[in-house]
Amino acid sequence: MSIKRINPPSLYDGTATGMSQATVDTDTGLVFISGQVDWDTDFQTHNHDIKTQTANAAKHLITVLEAANSSVENILQLRVYVRGEVADHMADIVPIIASTLGTSRPALTGIGVASLATPETLIEIEAVAKVVR
Repeated sequence: MSIKRINPPSLYDGTATGMSQATVDTDTGLVFISGQVDWDTDFQTHNHDIKTQTANAAKHLITVLEAANSSVENILQLRVYVRGEVADHMADIVPIIASTLGTSRPALTGIGVASLATPETLIEIEAVAKVVR
């Protein structure tokens, strides 16, 4: 297996923590995307509402997909981690996720969690996709 690491320069650099924004198994064409959050390149969150954080995490997801030679249409699985009870945030996040996915219909799981990487982080979106061939 040959692995390609994806780290777009417009996103935070996870090297110090031992992570990449994504890894691609070049043999199978599978792309494993790390959880995307509303962080700038200095690991800071400047938005404290779930709608804006969802929109920014989705934009970061698209950035990583494109850097990996993939796209939203090639997402196989999407996991959305939300601080607290997922049902409490559905009205805010579902329209943003649906708009981001367009006609793509990946397997999707929403998970409520007690905490994420920082106390300010309210949502994290990770995915498995395939490269465009």
